Amino acid sequence: MRLWYQSMSRQAEWGGYPRVLREILDRVKDPDTEIHVAGITEIGGVGDQFRYLEYLETGEVLKNVHRAVREGFDAFLIGNIADPGLREAREIADIPVLGLCESAMHMACMMGANFSFVTINEKFTPRIVENVARYGLRERFTGANRMRIERITDLGPGFDNPDAQARILAQFNEAARKNTEAGAEVVIAAGGVVMALLAHAGVYETADGVPILNGITNLVKLGEAAVKLNRIMGGRFTSKKCAYAPPPPDQIEMFRKHYGADIYPTVKTSPAEPERSP
Repeated sequence: MRLWYQSMSRQAEWGGYPRVLREILDRVKDPDTEIHVAGITEIGGVGDQFRYLEYLETGEVLKNVHRAVREGFDAFLIGNIADPGLREAREIADIPVLGLCESAMHMACMMGANFSFVTINEKFTPRIVENVARYGLRERFTGANRMRIERITDLGPGFDNPDAQARILAQFNEAARKNTEAGAEVVIAAGGVVMALLAHAGVYETADGVPILNGITNLVKLGEAAVKLNRIMGGRFTSKKCAYAPPPPDQIEMFRKHYGADIYPTVKTSPAEPERSP
């Protein structure tokens, strides 16, 4: 199978993160799985903790959803803790689309009775807590404590500089300790870069033995499972009723006239029409 892994990072600005991410993906995937990793190349890729910057970057994510559908990928994985463009992508695509945050929270609910987040900084925290409510998991959420990495690209040196890594891990461990003292049974690092750094350092549990869910590994394995389920279900993994329904065939030509001929490539105007290539 072929998975598209979409990072929200501009690869050249994050130190050893792209290299380590590739190592993690290759280590955890099934032998017959191919994973294409894409970063942000058009605009930004260095400040998605700010909502406006995330919004600007999300356009490229959705363009890549079109590309993944066109090129025959089996699933699209959004490797960013805010799940940018997740709902829109599911409306576009007829392949499974999974988000890092949603996938991690649901898996954490199977690992323990509740879960918590360690966020990167104060700005990140509200965005993550909003996702908890969006996914209907507030009753399973024990809270979030934060690190103090105000410039998120400062995480990059942690992959190659031992002193930087020690400082970052110390901040993570302190926030995780507060979570477990508040009763958290599972800890999730709220950031793909931090998840990669923890895996790189071999950290999978807190000092008091509470599991730390690695969202990257989880996203890949759930992505593989979603592809297999989609095949078993005859391509019906993603519901196209209401929330993720694309425009109906009798409206799509009007929309393509005003929004572009490449939108909603899986929608046909008639049963005999071939799928459009974005």
